[in-house]
Amino acid sequence: MKLRSLFGLFSNDLAIDLGTANTLVFARNRGIIVNEPSIVAINKVTNKVEAVGHEAKEMLGRTPANIVAIKPMKDGVIADFDVTEEMLKYFIKKALNRNHLLSPRIVISIPSEVTQVEKRAVRESALRAKASEVYLVEQAMVAAIGAGLPITEPSGNMIVDIGGGTTDIAVISLSGIVYSRSVRVAGNEMDEAIIQYIKRKHNLLIGERTAEQIKIKIGSAAPLEERMTLEVKGRNLIEGIPKTVTITDEEVREALSDAISTIVNAVRVALERTPPELSADIAEKGIVLTGGGALLQNLDIRIKEETNLPVFLAQDPLTSVVLGTGKMLADMKLLERVCIQ
Repeated sequence: MKLRSLFGLFSNDLAIDLGTANTLVFARNRGIIVNEPSIVAINKVTNKVEAVGHEAKEMLGRTPANIVAIKPMKDGVIADFDVTEEMLKYFIKKALNRNHLLSPRIVISIPSEVTQVEKRAVRESALRAKASEVYLVEQAMVAAIGAGLPITEPSGNMIVDIGGGTTDIAVISLSGIVYSRSVRVAGNEMDEAIIQYIKRKHNLLIGERTAEQIKIKIGSAAPLEERMTLEVKGRNLIEGIPKTVTITDEEVREALSDAISTIVNAVRVALERTPPELSADIAEKGIVLTGGGALLQNLDIRIKEETNLPVFLAQDPLTSVVLGTGKMLADMKLLERVCIQ
């Protein structure tokens, strides 16, 4: 059956970027209508959902014993099936903001190297969250579409999408993926590396939110023009009392070095495995970075230095995936070509 006949002109069709760090929902004719953290706070006594998204993120590390803040997505895939279903229900309901008689048809982006079991988990979660039809598309492909790359042309386009749980790298030509690789090192791994580094070097225990703020404010992949410092509050592991230490951008760069090297090496492997004709196109057009991790200071400079190729940041790295997924709602021919089973 043709997808075109299935879709029709329903305004409640949704495109979802089900991310490890954030979930974004795009509605046809309305644009991005949900952009919230992929976090759910659950009451362990009643098993009820207390909060989802922004409200649940505020509770991270601050909840009483009976409430636990859960991140149901890990490395771009579902780690907690039931909680993901509750989260999807909440976001779908919020996106539609009224009771539709028709269940929405949903396009969801997933990392390229997920297993059949993981694909089924995403599909079933969406169906149980009241979707009528679910179509899965590869994250790197839709990131390229969202970033405005000419993916339907017979020339090579290289995209590096650095999300919360995975970094997806792909070479695309003629609406098809010539090479793709997904490494489970991205934004969350960087946060964890900062936590461990500060614990080891300063005997200071910090939380995930603090680590993320350090990464955003003074994190970098290559030396900065001006030295930066940041005061960090945490708990002294020896004395057990709150303490403040000052850390430098150089220390954060050292903490992030392994994660950055993994991403850079994956890019180099992708370039080595790209057919020569397409390599020539990439050498001319360069590499495009998308995803929240692409916003790390000087990451484009570091990749440029390591590959000797031009590197560009997408216009809005955080929304490239959901915008590309959203374009699928209006282009049934393209969805038929890129949809994965």
